[in-house]
Amino acid sequence: MRVLLAMSGGVDSSMAAHLLKEEGHEIIGVTFITYDGKKEDKTGSNLDYINDARQIADELNFKHYVVDIQENFKQKIIAHFIDEYMLGRTPNPCVVCNPAIKWKTLIEYADEFDCERIATGHYAVINNENGRCFITEATDDWKDQSYFLWRLPQEYLKRTLFPLGGYLKPDIKKLALELGFDNISNKKESYDICFIKDTDYREFIKENTPDVEKKIKEGNFVDKDGKILGKHNGFPFYTIGQRKGLGVAAAHPLYVLNIDASKNEIILGKKEELAQSKVIISEVNLQKFSNISEIPDNLEVITKIRYKDKGAISNMKIIGENKIEATFLSPVYGLAPGQSAVFYDGNDLIGGGFIN
Repeated sequence: MRVLLAMSGGVDSSMAAHLLKEEGHEIIGVTFITYDGKKEDKTGSNLDYINDARQIADELNFKHYVVDIQENFKQKIIAHFIDEYMLGRTPNPCVVCNPAIKWKTLIEYADEFDCERIATGHYAVINNENGRCFITEATDDWKDQSYFLWRLPQEYLKRTLFPLGGYLKPDIKKLALELGFDNISNKKESYDICFIKDTDYREFIKENTPDVEKKIKEGNFVDKDGKILGKHNGFPFYTIGQRKGLGVAAAHPLYVLNIDASKNEIILGKKEELAQSKVIISEVNLQKFSNISEIPDNLEVITKIRYKDKGAISNMKIIGENKIEATFLSPVYGLAPGQSAVFYDGNDLIGGGFIN
């Protein structure tokens, strides 16, 4: 088949290209420019990843294109990221970006280039059952990225290939070395948000929020009874479950229990006060079911509430259109509004939604 491959210049997408070629596919590579923080101040840019991707395409003899989607990315992903923090929520930009930007753009260009499929270097597997496509966790438990892919709809899944799903990351790096791609095999892997470089998200918000001094002000840390415990630097700079960097002296460790954006207050308490047995999950997207009404009453699943979470057994209950209540058999800690709750049946991804 003719396959449009998303290329980041890293070892994963590069070896995905090699594996696709080995299977006999015709490849067209595409690299997206999503954010170049140095572009606006004209101090130059660091887009070495484009050259790395182009080098792989040259080595493996296929066409490579570069597509600048910065404006769209800024409007849909960066704006959403900042808005969520300004509401006292904790966003997950990759979950939003994958269907709205990455896959959408890949499909558009795949159609333009007459490509039957698209491919990425994600560690995940796509299976098919009863006429529906759904994601299954990758062979490599540590690298599995299924958590970020729950929002992908059927029309995208049906055209997607994940060449790395059955591989372990060490084996992929070893393959790159064997093929002579030492530079990409030895690249330091980044786990940061792609548009935040050399700083933390707090500085990013400050730099990208107009009239930031008026919108983000010092406020009170309080306990659950409203007693003032100290001062915070602005509620968008804290997340549920945070312990470090609070600057509040107490006889026991304090954690962020809740963020009240309307009052500019952050509620602190003990770790045990973070425990919750139920959570409302909205904007649910399903992969193994075609409609939320098909979910059996009190279906028992494994629910992950953050990336790298081992997951907890819970029962699902439909409480509205695209809305589910998950009841955990044992309490979970640090449920953060804005993050994703993703449901699994064994290794198969059933679907997911946003934590309220």
